[in-house]
Amino acid sequence: MGLSIKDIRIGRATGEVIKGVTLEVPAGKVVALMGPNGSGKSTLANALMGHPDFRITEGSVILDQEDITSLPADARAKHGLFLSMQHPPEIPGLTLAEFLRAAYNETRGEHLGPRDFRKILEEKAATLKMDKGLLSRGLNEGFSGGEKKKSEILQLMVLGPKYAILDETDSGLDVDAIKAVVDGIDSVRGERMGILVITHLPRLLALLKPDSVHIMLDGRIVASGGPGLAEEIEENGYERYKT
Repeated sequence: MGLSIKDIRIGRATGEVIKGVTLEVPAGKVVALMGPNGSGKSTLANALMGHPDFRITEGSVILDQEDITSLPADARAKHGLFLSMQHPPEIPGLTLAEFLRAAYNETRGEHLGPRDFRKILEEKAATLKMDKGLLSRGLNEGFSGGEKKKSEILQLMVLGPKYAILDETDSGLDVDAIKAVVDGIDSVRGERMGILVITHLPRLLALLKPDSVHIMLDGRIVASGGPGLAEEIEENGYERYKT
């Protein structure tokens, strides 16, 4: 069982961005995808979740042996796929609590009321050391960068998907905020959930301890290895892989 990305190519109006990527995210494992800015990591993340601006022109995406390549984003979510966006949007008028309760009930086929759901939500928020006042504010409205990242991880913790794609979750966070985010991820990872962590900085991975690491440059996977590969990038950067 796992999330299998098989030789996919992804295009935009400007041309081909992902040029034949194959990647496996087994259930219960944490897989890291590293690379400098502009290497195609976020394009891959958005295409996997079904963003209409990122078109898969070849290859397939298989989730637990089911082909989801052509499914819309909402259907992929119901199948158990989750994306923590690099730049989550602000949505005034829809509170974080309302949004998450609707998503929770829709993906799980449940009808949990506001009071019962609030108990779940506040318990998860406490793990992230997140201000409970944010739960009653418009989704990401006026949130700082760190608060937006914590909001994304709160969604991960509440929805409990089968497979999670975390796109630059550590971007703009200080050390304490990164640790809180890692604590949140650790609270849900286990034998069932597979996680693809996308980053260009090794500091998150030092705490998260991925099972495998892949390097992406110019839309291709150019190196794969264990956690030591992230340590090498920390020490020497990406230069040796640019040839």
